[in-house]
Amino acid sequence: MFDLSSRSARIVFFAALAVIGFFLFFPLYWLVISSLKANAELYQVVPTPFPTVPSLEHFIRALTAGKLPMYLMNSLITSTCSAALVTLLALYAGLSFAKYRYIGRQPVMLFMLSAQMFPFGLLLISIYPLMSELNLLDTRPGLILSYIVFALPVSTYMLYSYFSQVPDELIDAARADGASDLRIFHTIVIPISIPPIVTVFLYSFMWSWNDLLYSMTLIVSEDKRTIGPGLLLTYLNEVNSDWGGAMAASLIASAPIVAAFMFLQRYFIQGVTAGAVK
Repeated sequence: MFDLSSRSARIVFFAALAVIGFFLFFPLYWLVISSLKANAELYQVVPTPFPTVPSLEHFIRALTAGKLPMYLMNSLITSTCSAALVTLLALYAGLSFAKYRYIGRQPVMLFMLSAQMFPFGLLLISIYPLMSELNLLDTRPGLILSYIVFALPVSTYMLYSYFSQVPDELIDAARADGASDLRIFHTIVIPISIPPIVTVFLYSFMWSWNDLLYSMTLIVSEDKRTIGPGLLLTYLNEVNSDWGGAMAASLIASAPIVAAFMFLQRYFIQGVTAGAVK
């Protein structure tokens, strides 16, 4: 623990916090003010610290003139489907690793987690030819499957850590009353596991929503393009650099994640700390 009893220590501490806060929040501040500036002000040689005349021109153009709504819908479909499937698979896998004893349990779990040691691009090199052989390139199911491959190991371990804390006596008592394993899981374990379940869903959803590499490589058709490649190819490409539109569209694209986190923040914090103390 830091000793903040002296005045000089408090000054140094709060100065360090101010510097860290500046580096964390200044990019967000610049994103907001740039989206509210007119193009004439945005491309001045000497940038202004705030908009002289705030304008919603970039937001209106992003929502009406471009294909941002289509990109948002594609991201919503792929992210929701992949997060739901990851959560469902991780529920059963996490319970299996935590509450059942069978040969190969630990090696299988370690094998799943070892996939996280490899860079995204290296995994993509292996996924791409597999998708090609299965005729899943340029399809939503193929993109969803690639998201599941990446998010499932971590999600499984998160739920495994939580299920390991569920008292065995609770499950044994239900078995003594004649309940089957599936009924125990669905009626007892899941209702008391809402925080980690929400955490896993949000983690998977955020990974899918923010992805650029996989969606740009596995999706070619514009009508299936998600928000990451859509923004990049629309606003910042070899013939166009619409920074104002890119800033406004980025704010709009981040709104679903911010809204989801705000509504589910309580469950998310509980789920992150679940399994930390045994």
